Amino acid sequence: MSSIGTGYDLSAPQILPDGRVFQVKYAFKAIKNSGTAIVLCGSDGVVFAVVRLVKSKLYEDCTGKRLFSVEDHIGMAVGGSTADASAILNVAREEARSYRQNYSMPISLEYLNERVSEYLRIHTLYSYIRPFGCTVIIGSYDPQDGPQMYMIDPAGVSFGYFGCAIGEAKQTAQTEIEKLNLNTMTCKELIKEAVKIIYMVHDELKDKQFELELSWVGSHTNGKHEEVSKEVFDDALKYAKASLDDNSGSDGE
Repeated sequence: MSSIGTGYDLSAPQILPDGRVFQVKYAFKAIKNSGTAIVLCGSDGVVFAVVRLVKSKLYEDCTGKRLFSVEDHIGMAVGGSTADASAILNVAREEARSYRQNYSMPISLEYLNERVSEYLRIHTLYSYIRPFGCTVIIGSYDPQDGPQMYMIDPAGVSFGYFGCAIGEAKQTAQTEIEKLNLNTMTCKELIKEAVKIIYMVHDELKDKQFELELSWVGSHTNGKHEEVSKEVFDDALKYAKASLDDNSGSDGE
């Protein structure tokens, strides 16, 4: 018996009668199967927390990174195909380099979002290319505009967020994020909450080993995107595990 999608997934421009594009749908499935990534926008900056699934004990540390710097002031978290994400990262960096060369100033996050989202959208229009199987989240901090973040999906659609999650256990993480009062929280508070949510949703994926990547950009980093220090990382980890132990203890009473 033939599949319902037969004939509609041969190229990206082919649209189903109900308005969907199968190849874009497949791209979203690739993202759903990748490790969870959480990005939170607080009062003084943006926090990135990304799960890197360890598929082999023989991997070297930092293999398959999913957290990058586009420029000094812009961070990027990715979900889905790391090969596709690497191509998008190169495009974003080239846009930032070209903008700085032409205008002698760093690129704004809003303009970078427009350029990258348009690049992803173009890959859904022609039969000789395919949609990218990844989603990217970009964030930065500006003293005038404050913290900002955007999520761009494989269809080239982008939205600004205060907080969002992608990857496995996305819905559970999104529910926990909605409980936070993000506008009043600082990056030091948000980094702890992000790690707590990561470990909370990982309970659903106990059979999978992972490593955690943490970074932030904000007033405390002078507007530069950088990895959190080991001290901050360890404090966040200790807080997350203590909070989860308290919750499990109260549930058992």
